[in-house]
Amino acid sequence: MTIRELEPGLRRLSRAEKAELVRRWMQDIVNTWPGVEKTPGVAGGEACIMRTRIPVWALENYRRLGWSEGIILENYPTLRAADLVNAWAYVDSHPEEIENAIRDNEAA
Repeated sequence: MTIRELEPGLRRLSRAEKAELVRRWMQDIVNTWPGVEKTPGVAGGEACIMRTRIPVWALENYRRLGWSEGIILENYPTLRAADLVNAWAYVDSHPEEIENAIRDNEAA
C-alpha cells in the first residue's frame, strides 16, 4: 500500500488515533521502549529493565506467581516503581515475546 492510498483513511482518524498511530510507528522505527532495552550478550538479548540485567519476562513471571509490586521492589532494590510501570507496559505490548520467554525459561 502506498502513502497516497493511505491518506484518505488517515484523514478520517481522530487526533487521538493519529497520536497513537505516530507513537506506534515511532516505537517500531526506533525499536525502543521507555525504560526497557535489549542488549546483545546481556541476559541472552532479552528485554531488560534499563540500567540492569533484570529481564522483563522474569518480573512478569513473579507477578503471575502472585508477587506484589512491593515484594518485587523489595527483592530488587535497584528497581524503581517507574521501572515496573515500564515493564508492565512492555508486557502488554509484547505478549507473545513474553510468553515465549517465560515458557523457554521454565523448560530450561
